[in-house]
Amino acid sequence: MSDTFTVSLPPSISKELDALAKRTGRSRNELVREAVRRQIALERFRALREQLVPKARARGIYTDEDVFKLVS
Repeated sequence: MSDTFTVSLPPSISKELDALAKRTGRSRNELVREAVRRQIALERFRALREQLVPKARARGIYTDEDVFKLVS
């Protein structure tokens, strides 16, 4: 079962969405669902990062290289 809702888009974004749907052979609905999934994942990542960065810095972890050294 799924929820249905209406989204208002400015004409310029609507045109781009239509063009993308045509170019990729996917429906507008499919593209919007994917965009929402990605945004949710991005927000989850940002929230997790916000929690973990202070803990990492407290342990002297500042860069990706610092992380790789610990896990290698």
